[in-house]
Amino acid sequence: MNLQPKVDVALIGGGIMSATLATLLAELQPDWTIEVYERLGELAQESSNPWNNAGTGHAALCELNYMPQAPDGSVTAEKAVAINEQFQISRQLWAHLVQTGVLPEPEKFINSTPHMTFVHGAANVDYLRKRFDVLADQPLFAGMEYSEDPAVIGSWTPLITKKRAPKQKIAATRIASGTDVDFGAVTRYLFDSLTERGVKVHLNQQVTSLKQEDDGTWKLKLLSLVGRYTNTVEARFVFVGAGGGALALLQKSGIPEIEGFGGFPISGQFLRTTNPAIVAQHQAKVYGKAAVGAPPMSVPHLDTRVVDGESSLLFGPFAGFSPKFLKRSTWFDLPFSVRPHNLVPMLAVAKNNVSLMKYLVGEVFASRKAKLEALREFMPTAQAKDWELITAGQRVQVMKKDPKAGGVLQFGTEVITSADGSIAGLLGASPGASTAAPIMVDLLKRCFPGEYSRWEPRLREMIPSLGTKLSDDPAAAAASLADTAATLHLTA
Repeated sequence: MNLQPKVDVALIGGGIMSATLATLLAELQPDWTIEVYERLGELAQESSNPWNNAGTGHAALCELNYMPQAPDGSVTAEKAVAINEQFQISRQLWAHLVQTGVLPEPEKFINSTPHMTFVHGAANVDYLRKRFDVLADQPLFAGMEYSEDPAVIGSWTPLITKKRAPKQKIAATRIASGTDVDFGAVTRYLFDSLTERGVKVHLNQQVTSLKQEDDGTWKLKLLSLVGRYTNTVEARFVFVGAGGGALALLQKSGIPEIEGFGGFPISGQFLRTTNPAIVAQHQAKVYGKAAVGAPPMSVPHLDTRVVDGESSLLFGPFAGFSPKFLKRSTWFDLPFSVRPHNLVPMLAVAKNNVSLMKYLVGEVFASRKAKLEALREFMPTAQAKDWELITAGQRVQVMKKDPKAGGVLQFGTEVITSADGSIAGLLGASPGASTAAPIMVDLLKRCFPGEYSRWEPRLREMIPSLGTKLSDDPAAAAASLADTAATLHLTA
């Protein structure tokens, strides 16, 4: 066993979260030593991989789950606006990194792709109209269009209306400023720049244990998966950005803040076509309404994807259940995550989410024919020969204690930090990668309170709207959208 010199920051996981945090720290504290430990032989191969997610720049422009209809029929915009505010922070950071040469020409990782919402049926049309009316005056949603006219909707994206039943009541919204993002590319470009600045990235390195020493530093035991030898590294601060693997590592750390937390894994598949004739007819990300009992990440959508410069269409996701917490991990992840402190919350979640379990089981056993029928709800002309089924990444939803229900299943992300701020980890999923920048800025504030006031002026140079709400200032919102659009070569 080799004991390596102490480092200031150890990052576990080579995805978008670790890349973003390392980039911020390298800008704010260039004298700190930063090392990254990735279990796989390549970076960004789990949730950040472009084929393991939908690539939506989640800004709540088209995702109905951020604006659910209340029992009284009302619709409010608070959560959607908050999600959009977070995405603007990511946009501003990416624009800054393009301007400073950290990220390359933006077409290599982000592209303008209109975001649309499409529904059918009288009740859903009524809901979408209400949603549009609520968003129409929101500065960050400026330019959104609404129509119930098949001809107009067909002009936006022909595949949605072609050969659709003429009497079916439909409606759609469209906003041209949406984006498609290759988070895998963002991750790799950030790490390329970081290695040039002295950050060390270690591949095929699995963290097998974490222990806090008496002086507050953390000792990480590492197993090299090539050669099967072990190393130990000591770090002043540790970030666990290992996606579905974060829960197990935080449990191994022994911090009390992880008590009561569990993970609920959900797998997914997409139908994909690369047929140029079909791809050319659909330039948008079109989101629909989730089925009753479906988790939010299972909202059906037909998406333009641009990966390595090549365009394709994805439809899905088709959710399913697997006990794995990562796409490349073990079937024992879920049972091995059970602890005395999280058993009650996990059992409560199981009891209170029977409909979700039934839905996931149904999805697991759904035939290819059933999946194609779901596609035809969006694209009536879809032919089986044009579409292949691909497996997306694993998502691990947060389960945690709840004083009333015993335990709740939380759809979203949650940062866990120790009381002394020496270790932090990210649990959960969507909107995830799209909001990596605000999540990591918040982590800096929580874990480095002594340094944050000194860092804040520099952060504001990189992220001009930090600490403010663009939605409260239409002029500032318009200026920010225009500025980042110009730098990132996006539709304003």
